[in-house]
Order: sequence, then C-alpha cells, then structure tokens
Amino acid sequence: MYYSAIKDCDIANGTGVRVTLFVSGCTNCCEGCFNPDTWDFCHGREFTKETEEQIWQMLDHNYINGLTLLGGEPFEPSNQRALLPFLREYKKRFPNKNLWAFTGFYYDTELLVDGSHPRCEATDEILGMIDVLVDGRFILAKKDITLVYRGSSNQRIIDMHKTRAKGELVIWDEHLATN
Repeated sequence: MYYSAIKDCDIANGTGVRVTLFVSGCTNCCEGCFNPDTWDFCHGREFTKETEEQIWQMLDHNYINGLTLLGGEPFEPSNQRALLPFLREYKKRFPNKNLWAFTGFYYDTELLVDGSHPRCEATDEILGMIDVLVDGRFILAKKDITLVYRGSSNQRIIDMHKTRAKGELVIWDEHLATN
C-alpha cells in the first residue's frame, strides 16, 4: 500500500485533534475530488514499518483524539488488506482513541453487499473497528461548503456504534449542533 500524506495535528477530518492517514488508490474518481493525485495506487510513499512507527509516535499524545483514514480510498480491497493489521495494532495500542474513516462507497449498498467491488475478507473486521464512517461519493453538483465533515450533501456521517447495536444505519448526530 502507498500513502500520499500523514497529518499529525488535523482538526478538519473528525472531532478533536487527529492524526490523518491519506492512502493512495481510488477507483471512484469523483469529479471535483479534492485529492485526485491519490487515485493512483502507487502515488506517494510506500507504507512501511517505519511509517507505522511514525504514526504511533504522532498518536502517543494526550491531546490526540484519534486516527482518521482518508484517500484515495481506504476501502479499496487492496487498501483494506494492507490496513487491517495496522488497524488491529492501533486498537491494541490506543484503545481509548477513536477511529474515523472516509469512503466514497456507501455503507449499506456497497460495503455490506457480497459481490460488490469494495467488499472483501477484511471489510467486516475493519467496519467493526470504526467509530464514525463518512460514506458516499463526492458529487460536485451537491457540493456544500457549509457541511461539517463532508463535501457534498449526499454524503452521510454514520455512528458505527449505534449502527452495530441497532442493526440498521444510524446517522451520527453530534455534528448537528455545529451544522
């Protein structure tokens, strides 16, 4: 897996101060994407053990709320397979920090559907680790710069804890106070 950037004090891609990993590779190729360089699966640098160590050091501060995965596309099958061991280790090392992920794929109609492009053997375990999932392709015609944590009005912010508990999609409502 390749990545294009790591931000160590990100306040735009989830609640609080975060470490954000931008993975490379995306087949959605949304018109108006803010990061089209990351569509290439070989863009940026290779994700290595040294990269992991760098991220662990960035996360190891009390003021860091958690980790955010962006892209490119974290839910491309090859990225999921590469991210899974890293995310298992993240949960072991930082059980009190949260995990956000942004995906162009829809949770209920793509990520959960057998035979769909993004679904693979790693999908369920990764979804089980995520606290908040922002899903849906960016649609330029629905772009809205007033939205919190998303670029277009079709995208959803999903509370994964409540979704798993209820067995149906639950929109994260903590953002409504600021939206």
